Amino acid sequence: MKIKETHIVPAVAEKIRLQEYAVSIFTSLPTKSSLKKALKKGLILLDGQAAKTSDWIKEGQKLELLEIENPVKKVYTLKLEIIFEDDYLAVIHKPAGIPTSGNYFKTIENALPFNFKKTKVKDALPAPLPVHRLDNPTSGLLLIAKSKSVQVDLNRLFEEKNIQKSYHALVFGLLPGSIILKDPVEEKEAETKIEVLEHFQIKSENFSLVKAFPRTGRTHQIRIHLATNDNPIVGDNIYGKTSEIIKKGGLFLAATGLEFQHPVTKENMRFELPLPKKFREIKSLAKNT
Repeated sequence: MKIKETHIVPAVAEKIRLQEYAVSIFTSLPTKSSLKKALKKGLILLDGQAAKTSDWIKEGQKLELLEIENPVKKVYTLKLEIIFEDDYLAVIHKPAGIPTSGNYFKTIENALPFNFKKTKVKDALPAPLPVHRLDNPTSGLLLIAKSKSVQVDLNRLFEEKNIQKSYHALVFGLLPGSIILKDPVEEKEAETKIEVLEHFQIKSENFSLVKAFPRTGRTHQIRIHLATNDNPIVGDNIYGKTSEIIKKGGLFLAATGLEFQHPVTKENMRFELPLPKKFREIKSLAKNT
């Protein structure tokens, strides 16, 4: 294994054990939990020997962090639309029909190395990683981490509900106005705000174009909430129903908005995609019937 980072202990004011001293001394280990994991895997050396949490720290000791040589992953050669990129993170436009990650080869995660070069920051991830997921049939904005510390920070922002996501959806029926849906998902708290944008009627069948703002991030949350409200999303073959009018286009759900504070630059990042083409085509169809 190669040495990734080295730290020489300066003068210490009082006796302190490694588990307390070593938090954040390595750029790649920004948290106490990441330090514990590295110690458990034997990736930290103290004066050349595997370190233990109970070791006492003294002036002049050398702490080294080893780098795991990751097995070479097969890269999926899929060209992705990059909306934003810097040394720390990226935002891409995920196409529908491809899973974000999982035990498959053809995933967005496996396509990221084809689209991004490894960043030069100290705690660069071996390859960029998605920090959230979109369902296989859902298209839209997907946030990517390129360094370990930014991955940790973005996960924290999600946990603290400081990343705002919004979606466009085409649903069956006429929603009378904006509503907040709070039905539990898998027995866990879940909340989605729904704003009605337009109503359509196509050959006597009613539809609503809505914008969804999930406050929580449960699996299939928006799809479940709208179906439970008797307004399933068009093209949802799990929670929805078939339409005799709209038979093509897949799931009419797209992640079109994303807003968060950049963990490094502290800049407010805001991204908004235009209404997807298949939604615009339905609007045209409605006008012509």
